[in-house]
Amino acid sequence: MVSFKHLVCAAVAMLAMSIVARAEDGFPFGTEMTLEALPQAGSKRIPNIEIGDHGEVVLELWCKGGKGQFSVAGNTVIFVPGQIEDRSCPPARAQADDELVAALSSVETWKRQGDVLTLIGPKPLRFRTTGN
Repeated sequence: MVSFKHLVCAAVAMLAMSIVARAEDGFPFGTEMTLEALPQAGSKRIPNIEIGDHGEVVLELWCKGGKGQFSVAGNTVIFVPGQIEDRSCPPARAQADDELVAALSSVETWKRQGDVLTLIGPKPLRFRTTGN
């Protein structure tokens, strides 16, 4: 027969595991992530975002760069772009950068599975944790 003490220990262990699992699948504050995309022609650069502990974002796009802010409540997310630097980009890269900022600005929800963050909106965006 299982004792009450064993049941309590098992319940505490299951609760602890579910909290750890949720923490791993939480919004990736304090993380650098790279967009799952191919580089533009003539470049090896792929956009990445560095998300600060309070949702502040540093963007390095295909050519341009800038800042922004994520606000997260549950599975809802809002991205507000800040000043984006125009770095004398070729037209195709500048357009791709503008389209990416627009796609980020239109996200509505998010989900995370391991090291992949999917920002869901009219154009879903997948970012992967940058490993060292």
